[in-house]
Amino acid sequence: MAPPRVHLLLALALCLAFARADAAVRELRVGYYAQTCPRAEEIVRRVMARALAREARSVASVMRLQFHDCFVNGCDGSVLMDATPTMAGEKEALSNINSLRSFEVVDEVKSALEEQCPGVVSCADIIIMAARDAVVLTGGPNWDVRLGREDSLTASQEDSDNIMPSPRANASALIRLFAGYKLTVTDLVALSGSHSIGEARCFSIVFRLYNQSGSGRPDPHMDPAYRQALDALCPLTGDQNVTGGLDATPVVFDNQYFKDLVHLRGFLNSDQTLFSDNEGTRRVVTQFSQNQDAFFRAFIEGMVKLGELQNPRKGEIRRNCRVANGGRPPLEKQVAPFRVLDF
Repeated sequence: MAPPRVHLLLALALCLAFARADAAVRELRVGYYAQTCPRAEEIVRRVMARALAREARSVASVMRLQFHDCFVNGCDGSVLMDATPTMAGEKEALSNINSLRSFEVVDEVKSALEEQCPGVVSCADIIIMAARDAVVLTGGPNWDVRLGREDSLTASQEDSDNIMPSPRANASALIRLFAGYKLTVTDLVALSGSHSIGEARCFSIVFRLYNQSGSGRPDPHMDPAYRQALDALCPLTGDQNVTGGLDATPVVFDNQYFKDLVHLRGFLNSDQTLFSDNEGTRRVVTQFSQNQDAFFRAFIEGMVKLGELQNPRKGEIRRNCRVANGGRPPLEKQVAPFRVLDF
């Protein structure tokens, strides 16, 4: 994993590249498919509701695809592409492999849209709509989404490895990374609130429980009773694929996540650091823990900003979200040699 300085420099370089390519950036707008696929948003929400009924965690996983897609060369659906003999996909990147999931839900959405409006709705826009619907369907706020993105022709495991933050990144490193995309401290904290729903594996937290920062001791920023509960859930020699809720209400989108951070009950190190390690992020966490409406407003603003990150290169509307039109077939799925954090 590259150091935080590399993350920041690459993020700044990408922002500059996007700024110099204004002519190639597409105009996004609400109601983009009103004429070409008028039921598009209805179809996406219907499929997401079915996915939620099957497995509550799945919609949270789909929502997080927006962050992992948009931060790497803009919101272009590249994170959905399978590796091919000539392309290492982003699914195999350090922060994604054995971590990002529910790609089959996106496939189901795409199939329903292709049946209704073939060749019209991009996979990149599906991520944006599905992320919004994941929030709405679990009790969070609704908002209008600006659409009109094209899908990339390629994906880049290397770019994802260099850009996406380390699961052990502290608040200061995350602030610098987000600033490279013109996202504020408030945006960072609000978007981290996506962890209001979903689960993560024990693998993600064993270092916090037993060897924080190589100390041989647990993270001191952890409520003792909560740590005992996590010790029972995630013993050092136990199954590290066991999952736990990211907050105390992992199937409801609310501000409980921030209340948990204030009480030192954050599941992930990268979440608890927002309250424990930086005064600027601590103020925002505290505010959101006391005012759910403020969190909801800031979350919408952050998601809209995130969705504005674009890939200026000419793209296409993929027929299959996993492969470029006319592209080579994907590689057979291989067993990964290591496991990383669930975002």
